[in-house]
Amino acid sequence: MIVADTDVLIDALRGREPARARIAAALAEGQLATTTVTAFELRSSTDSDHMRDAVEQLLAPLTILPFDDAAASHAARARRALEAPGSPIGIANYMIAGICLARSVALLTRDRALYGRVAGLVLVELL
Repeated sequence: MIVADTDVLIDALRGREPARARIAAALAEGQLATTTVTAFELRSSTDSDHMRDAVEQLLAPLTILPFDDAAASHAARARRALEAPGSPIGIANYMIAGICLARSVALLTRDRALYGRVAGLVLVELL
């Protein structure tokens, strides 16, 4: 299973390659998930009924992984490690990373420079 980050799902919604094809392939294989954080980000950023419907259609077949206590522990550890030297990645990103780390799943994202700083987080190539 791979977890799609918000940026990749937005690109897929907009029909941008290679995200559109990568998301379609992972969906066809039944290997795609996302997080409650990404679901929140997508749902809260829509400004039309058409986009709300598109977001819901995209999310419907996905497994949506929750931010639970195990994820919170991993996210907190990542936050402490990155903020001590002054290289924060943002609360939502810590939460997404924590969810992936807690479940030992890889993250599909365009933002490899940001997430690549999280120790132990496995990133998947978009191509």
